[in-house]
Amino acid sequence: MALPQLYSGKVRDIYDAGEGRLLMVTSDRISAFDVVMAEPITDKGRVLTAMSAFWFEKFADLIGGHLIATSGPEIEALGIADDDPELAGRIMLTRKAEMLPVECIVRGYITGSAWKEYQREGTMHGTALPEGLLESQQLPEPVFTPSTKAEVGDHDENISFEAAVDLVGAELAERLRDVSLRIYAEGAAWAAERGII
Repeated sequence: MALPQLYSGKVRDIYDAGEGRLLMVTSDRISAFDVVMAEPITDKGRVLTAMSAFWFEKFADLIGGHLIATSGPEIEALGIADDDPELAGRIMLTRKAEMLPVECIVRGYITGSAWKEYQREGTMHGTALPEGLLESQQLPEPVFTPSTKAEVGDHDENISFEAAVDLVGAELAERLRDVSLRIYAEGAAWAAERGII
């Protein structure tokens, strides 16, 4: 690709597309527990790109978003054919945006690192939860559980809402929480109507 590469992350590679735009290429690399695995999954990047584009478009009125296009004239103007065998279905042309130091996560079920903390402390991100929850059980209400956004090789760290406030300020942290919870609720309802949890 003729565009200058700016970054190679755990899953995505980012290129400068000029005019305040970035080209994000989603690879088949697997990242789990903040580790990039040796074996990729064929077409994983295409699936992630399609899912991301769907949700960005669905919530465009709520969050604005950075997505410009995944195919079509804007992509072709960069010298990339819609049917490029390596890139088709993997790319998103986006507006440049400032990345926040907080990853917004909403949990509707207690699993993963949240389950481990709950077993040890009875809490999730420092917030007390009801006793007797089972692993992967649906929570009474979805919970905003932010984390840091780590660089490749480092680990994301779960943080409290108060720590998110310290990182981005109270007003922005509250907006992040409110919008994240709304997106989760609307997305979960959309999925539930189709038999998906």
